[in-house]
Amino acid sequence: MKKIRIVVVDDSAFSRRSITKMLQEIESIEVVGYATNGEEGIQAVIAHKPDLVTLDLEMPKMDGFTLLRILTTRFSLPVIVISALSGADKVFRALELGALDFVAKPGGPASVDLLSIKDDLQRKILQIVSVKPKQSSIINAPKSDVMDDVPLFNPAASGVNRSIDIVAIGASTGGPPALQQIFSDFKYKYQFAVVVSQHMPSGFTKAFAERLNKHSRFEIKEAEDGDAVAPGRILIAPGGKNMVFEEHGVQVVARIVEPTSADRYIPSVDVMFESCAGIYKKRVAAVVLTGMGNDGSKGIRHIKEQGGYVIAESEESSVVFGMPREAVATGLVDRVVPLHRVASEILSHGGFV
Repeated sequence: MKKIRIVVVDDSAFSRRSITKMLQEIESIEVVGYATNGEEGIQAVIAHKPDLVTLDLEMPKMDGFTLLRILTTRFSLPVIVISALSGADKVFRALELGALDFVAKPGGPASVDLLSIKDDLQRKILQIVSVKPKQSSIINAPKSDVMDDVPLFNPAASGVNRSIDIVAIGASTGGPPALQQIFSDFKYKYQFAVVVSQHMPSGFTKAFAERLNKHSRFEIKEAEDGDAVAPGRILIAPGGKNMVFEEHGVQVVARIVEPTSADRYIPSVDVMFESCAGIYKKRVAAVVLTGMGNDGSKGIRHIKEQGGYVIAESEESSVVFGMPREAVATGLVDRVVPLHRVASEILSHGGFV
């Protein structure tokens, strides 16, 4: 069987050795080249023609961002970023520029700590090469001065006859730039709440939410236990946790809970969908975006049982058509649309346009 050929780009000799050791534990993987900076990275890619590149972002000479642009545009290569938590904002910039996924380096000293990423790194590489994903497109977020020309709230968009109170969105690989596009496409602070479960490790979702918040009419934040689910607000489930909901009189609040052993993907889209359905009944719209696996396909059954509406991203725009495909296979999806039409589909169904 043909082996998966990988080039490792990292300026740390320790990291290069450790990552190589982790990868070569898998019989189907062969590390064919190394590089300490972007210039060497290009040379290694030309010489070895890899199937995938692992990339550190902070390097001397040509940095990781410059190399990433070249790898994704000129060579159309899948790239996994390996970065420390301290560089969370840089990770999301890399995802916008076309990196498919990232693995979080531990924050402590080198030594054995780096080995803690082994399972995550091996799993993501095997998944990515098995599905042959498309490169995610670069998102050009609207500038704040352009947004200031648009009213914060349009009375005509209040949805007098609206049919939804909440939009629940699930995503995995390719999800961060997809979510940014959807939220940027909401031109007003519409009168519905949004909740999101994006597969992500702990420590990254706060920076992710803050980055999204800069380019949206909605208030976007990492959910904290007890946060109100309110119109005009978007809550992002914290990495490594699940988000469910609880009624307190007329108010619904988010509860942040530990995942169970049955939760294969975290934050769990299935768990969030089921909780939304139980409270909002037919007034919820569920959206399944790009990602590997089948998270969300069980949850939409609960959405439909309560009369809710389900949208799935189409294959043409999905970086990985895994989660949407599994959702569509249930026969319960109401609409399948490309990413650029997701926001308009939500607004149209909800009675906001």
